[in-house]
Amino acid sequence: EVVFAYLCDVFVLESHRGRGLGKELVREMVDGSPLKDLRWLLGTVDAHGMYRELGFRKPSFRIMERPGPKFAGDPPSE
Repeated sequence: EVVFAYLCDVFVLESHRGRGLGKELVREMVDGSPLKDLRWLLGTVDAHGMYRELGFRKPSFRIMERPGPKFAGDPPSE
């Protein structure tokens, strides 16, 4: 049984930004699809305000991470 879905970096071409397309795309995935009743996990460094408007929030204590190779979006290590 599937219990969660993972969303990472929704991208809208620069020439189409500012029209709400990304927000509507995500809204349709999380609210209007057969996946709407799943727990959604999000991995992105951008648009946190938009995702909060769509019901995303900071993860619970259950979430753990196994760091992989560094990439430009990694936060500084502690």
